[in-house]
Amino acid sequence: EPYRTQALQLIRGSVTHVDRFLAVSDYYAERMCRYLEIPGAKVDVVPLGINVTGYYQGRREGRNPDEFVVGYFGRIAREKGLHLLVEAFHQLKARRNQDAVSLRIAGYVGPEHRGYVEELKRQIREWGLSNAVSFDGTLDLPQKADFYRDLDLFAMPAVYDDPKGLALLEAMACGVPVVAPRRGTYSEMIERTGGGVLVSPDNVDALVQVFTELQADPARRAYLGATGASGVRQHYSAGRMAESALAIYETLARRPPPSDESVA
Repeated sequence: EPYRTQALQLIRGSVTHVDRFLAVSDYYAERMCRYLEIPGAKVDVVPLGINVTGYYQGRREGRNPDEFVVGYFGRIAREKGLHLLVEAFHQLKARRNQDAVSLRIAGYVGPEHRGYVEELKRQIREWGLSNAVSFDGTLDLPQKADFYRDLDLFAMPAVYDDPKGLALLEAMACGVPVVAPRRGTYSEMIERTGGGVLVSPDNVDALVQVFTELQADPARRAYLGATGASGVRQHYSAGRMAESALAIYETLARRPPPSDESVA
């Protein structure tokens, strides 16, 4: 302050000069309409899409069928809720005491979050779980596809309302069921694709319960995985995203020029 308020006032004052806003999710459209005071009629939603080429469905050949691998891929930061996932994994191991249960973590760590990661690793060592938890670092596209296919379950327990959630789409595209809190864009992604389970936000016990249920039910995991893979290709492909955006642009282009010479 005062620059934050001044910037917000400038943006709100410019809304009248914009013909259409595109939001990446239903959640973000509603949030930004309120925040920037945009009339709802001026906002269209074009859901994010991914290029599903290279995201192969099904477990990699040669995997031990007795293994149960929970995974996380994304920017590693406190707001992504990785500490909740680590705690839930700790409780899962304590309850079931199974050597075949493991946790794999991958993604970028910014300099400002290295202390957070070291804190997690210290806690993992104190619990005696170092052999069951791996940090795989940043991954390129082929490595990422292989990473997802090594998982039985993908979890992203963010503690904020994420407007994007691309990692959920990538995991589901590979046929991996996802577990995420009912918040932000995660709710609409999972409800639209049918590829996972929504849990109460910031709730470790809810995570442990779902992990336990899905570990014991391979048939349900397979169903969620197949449904999610199909749902991503139907609703969240890059092609679908482009078609939706193009349809909106074409509608705007067919309109008569504005009489007040406002800027599109």
